[in-house]
Amino acid sequence: MTNVNKKQSLVHHPSLPKTPTGINGLDEITGGGLPKGRPTLVCGEAGCGKTLLSLEFIIKGVTEFNEPGVFIAFEEKAEELTTNVASLGFDLDKLQADKKIRLDHVHIDRSEIEETGEYDLEGLFIRLGYAIDSIGAKRVVLDTLENLFSGLSNQTILRAELRRLFGFLKQKGVTAVITGERGEGAALTRQGLEEYVSDCVILLDHRVINQISTRRLRIVKYRGSQHGTNEYPFLIDEEGISVLPVTSLKLEKDVSTERVSSGIPALDQMLGGKGFFKGSSILVSGTAGTGKTSLAAYFAHETCQNNKRCLYFAFEESPRQIVRNMKSISVDLQKHIDSGLLMFHASRPTLYGLEMHLAVIYKLIKKFKPAAVVLDPITNLITAGSVSEVKTMLIRLIDFLQEEQITTMFTALTLNTIINDQTDEGLSSLVDTWVLVRDIESNGERNRGLYIMKSRGMKHSNQVREFVITDNGLDLIDVYLGPEGVLTGSAREAQKLNEKTGVALRDFAVTRKDREVMRKRMMLEAKISTLQAEFESAEEELNKIYLEEELKQNIIEKNRQEITNIRHGNAATPKDNTKKEK
Repeated sequence: MTNVNKKQSLVHHPSLPKTPTGINGLDEITGGGLPKGRPTLVCGEAGCGKTLLSLEFIIKGVTEFNEPGVFIAFEEKAEELTTNVASLGFDLDKLQADKKIRLDHVHIDRSEIEETGEYDLEGLFIRLGYAIDSIGAKRVVLDTLENLFSGLSNQTILRAELRRLFGFLKQKGVTAVITGERGEGAALTRQGLEEYVSDCVILLDHRVINQISTRRLRIVKYRGSQHGTNEYPFLIDEEGISVLPVTSLKLEKDVSTERVSSGIPALDQMLGGKGFFKGSSILVSGTAGTGKTSLAAYFAHETCQNNKRCLYFAFEESPRQIVRNMKSISVDLQKHIDSGLLMFHASRPTLYGLEMHLAVIYKLIKKFKPAAVVLDPITNLITAGSVSEVKTMLIRLIDFLQEEQITTMFTALTLNTIINDQTDEGLSSLVDTWVLVRDIESNGERNRGLYIMKSRGMKHSNQVREFVITDNGLDLIDVYLGPEGVLTGSAREAQKLNEKTGVALRDFAVTRKDREVMRKRMMLEAKISTLQAEFESAEEELNKIYLEEELKQNIIEKNRQEITNIRHGNAATPKDNTKKEK
């Protein structure tokens, strides 16, 4: 970074003082609220929510910021306004009694102007100034400006009085909201002048496309301040107005290394043994009947079991239907609903436009603050918009959920059509983990196979596992590879039986071989014993002959000795006799 850039980065730019509106999302889009002490024009066609927005600006000023306000109506009477906003939980009578809000109805009679030919707002200034001073108002609303000038045809006087009105409001130092009807052509208002005099201009739009209505808000201009320039969907419900800021969602979100379980131990093992990353997005896609909702319910059940909140958006089945169906696989969602950990929001996609669904989801998440969100199935949203519009909505939603570190599971129905393939592929590139469940038809039956197509940032299995749904819950088991490929269901059981039979046959063959070897060993040993006996017998016979021969030799030698001795004895005897005779 150069020295010049460093100096520029250290320069502090003074910010424009702003008055927060208190309306959900609007302050974020405007960078803090409306210009303080300046007039803001809110324009749009009939029924787009101008009066409600301006009333909420006044009421929130009192209830949240302790700033009293004055509401001057040129069309509706005070009693009518009080009745209209009571359904939103706003008690204007009490606020008026506490001298926090002052409602006033000003009626301009067109016939008086036509008769006198004069037009002067001095009386309005006196009346408005008294109302402001009587309660110390900081906020002012003028609704609707066209009625104030409806009887005036002189454009010169109209412009002069309009400038006087805006100058008077600035002189009083109040933050003013002025509502006006949409003009013809490019003009934002009927007079075509208010948008140039106002410091801030907000355009409200209520459009109907394909019989589905959507309200949008756009900031046309904001002097002295940066602001969002896109169209933003906003929702009007029993709590007032909620605006969904879109452009504030940037790719600057934090990430977590913490893991959350899917509720199925075998699936967690396929994901490195720990499950999904916290704050990640998961897509579970497959054809009808493959168990997508069961997987989503298991994930929601596991989240609540860990004492964390889960928000379940159902676009196809009612909450009671889902709770009943999940009991068949031993998942009790009702207890989590009763404990307040699980919240269902069920609606048909055609109930709102896509932007309104986005606004509803955004508001409920902000209110319920869940740790996990389930949308089941997102492919039904195609009935409320095109594929590209659905993808754009989901991009915004995923960015918002990741910004909030909320783990999200989407389910998507695959029909093997071009539209669904586009949705599947388009969304799969956005999510962190993609789980695909497919039918595996073999041996005259249909079974389910589960694949992990991708899982960013973690080691994951590339194997196909058989996805089994039983009365005891969900499980993944190893598939068998046979000569014809992957075996599931009864084919797998048959393969197991064949393997057991083969093992038994091999054991029998081995046993038979062992017995044959034993017999041969015994026969050989018998032959060896026989030969040993024959050898011993022959040896004994030889020893006998040898002994007999030796004995014979001994006897012969003895006899010879005896004969020798005898012979010696016969010669000696006569000699002895001779000696005796002498």
